[in-house]
Amino acid sequence: MRRSVVEQNEKAGVLPGSHRLTWEGAAWLSRLWWVPILALAMALRFYHLTSAAIWGDEGSSLLLSEYAAADLWFHAAHDVHPPLYFFLLRGWIEMFGDSIGSIRSMSALPGVAVVGLGIWLTRQLSTRRAAVLAGILLALLPTAVRYSQEVRMYSLLGMWLLGATLALVYWMRQPERTRYLAAYVLLMSAGFYTHYFTALCVLVHWAYLGWPAPGQRLITRPAWWLANTMIVLLYLPWLPNLLDLVQHVDQLKVGGDIGWEDPVDLLSLPSMIWQFVLQDEGVDFWPPLFWFFPLLLIAVVLMTAWHYRPARLLALFFLLPLLLVYGVSLISPVFIERYLTVYALGLPILVALAIDRLPSRWSWLGAALFVLFVGVESVGLKNTFAVDEHDQFNVPVEFVNRNYQEGDRIVLSDMMWYLSYVYYDQTDAQLQLYTPPKPDGTPTRPNAYGFGTLVDQDGGRIYLDSLAALPANTRRVWLISSNETPDDFAPLPAGWRELSRQDGGGARARLFVLCNALAPQPEGCR
Repeated sequence: MRRSVVEQNEKAGVLPGSHRLTWEGAAWLSRLWWVPILALAMALRFYHLTSAAIWGDEGSSLLLSEYAAADLWFHAAHDVHPPLYFFLLRGWIEMFGDSIGSIRSMSALPGVAVVGLGIWLTRQLSTRRAAVLAGILLALLPTAVRYSQEVRMYSLLGMWLLGATLALVYWMRQPERTRYLAAYVLLMSAGFYTHYFTALCVLVHWAYLGWPAPGQRLITRPAWWLANTMIVLLYLPWLPNLLDLVQHVDQLKVGGDIGWEDPVDLLSLPSMIWQFVLQDEGVDFWPPLFWFFPLLLIAVVLMTAWHYRPARLLALFFLLPLLLVYGVSLISPVFIERYLTVYALGLPILVALAIDRLPSRWSWLGAALFVLFVGVESVGLKNTFAVDEHDQFNVPVEFVNRNYQEGDRIVLSDMMWYLSYVYYDQTDAQLQLYTPPKPDGTPTRPNAYGFGTLVDQDGGRIYLDSLAALPANTRRVWLISSNETPDDFAPLPAGWRELSRQDGGGARARLFVLCNALAPQPEGCR
């Protein structure tokens, strides 16, 4: 029987009531579309988190974090990075310990937050679809994954600078809301206290605000100038340390903290883009392929920025630091992937915006670009996770720990080996750093700047200019060096006999007995 209009209306009123919870639940779930993306980001950043051994830069972070607050400020002032990350790492270790999983988690978590901020920023600039695409591409970005797994400040810097860029976007939409500028000031100040390359982000933001826009000249607003003045004022306590560091560049070069970078050439720019997405410099690729993919991405970035004004902010965020650092590197090389990884975060967002802005008749082209980018990222992730746990630096160190005897001496050939060795060392030996003078007599001992600030106060006990200078009662010596030729310790003193060795992570640990030692001769000489 056909129902009346009243009956139909009553029925319509009953159905939503009986299914209200179901529909509300579905709506609630639809608002959590970003959760699976963050889960993917977390899974990738915690995958094989402890597989690679602590390397020299990570070791320096750990040594800095061991100082009391006042001493940490002093030693960070002589290092090449500001102090905020090291203060946070110090507190983290006090709460969660210094296991390799714990200390690297402090980088992995900001790495996940970066993906969330990228999604949020994209959603403010474009559609939900673009935000989903950007989230997936950010979660898979190999350079972001790699530096979310190191005991360094790069993922934390990404969190500060993407957060500041998001705050800037909110303020541009509602300039009367000064709380957005307050958040901007705090985030940018945190960035400056984390890494000096934050200055590049300042240039990006000023360039974008100075970009001509109809009816909008936010760069002239007093609130904007006041906000930047506040950033400068908050940075003043650290500024004398930065100026002092600039005046001691020669001392930093002595210790190898700067000046080790390769000079740039025409291949460096496309090679850097390959490193971001593939973790491979690409210089051995077929030349047309080497040039095609980076140029394709640059074209996508420029075309998206040309046709869609909000994308210009991200285009500047990606391209301006890349080009500026490349230009500076023509004079003084600093074109290093990890220094620019935070600005590489703009690339996957721009690709997502490009795909989202394509008209429906070109949807196949967007799908092809997405598949291509994800495919390259997938290979890059494979390269990132290609770690042989049995060929790591901790292997020779643990070999020494197992076979160490009281009275043994341990000498390392290089500061980078020293910094990571300290983390794994379980002996009671005073580690020594081999610092032979150059053939012209120039000393090679580190000074009070750069990595040298971590050992300079104990230099009298740590530095060893000659193996012959070891105490006369020395019976056994462990030499830790590169496993490549030439031998870092050559020539060895007469009467030294090698008993055992262990390689791992490009290093070699060798045990020697000194057969010319005072009687009785050690075991292995007879």
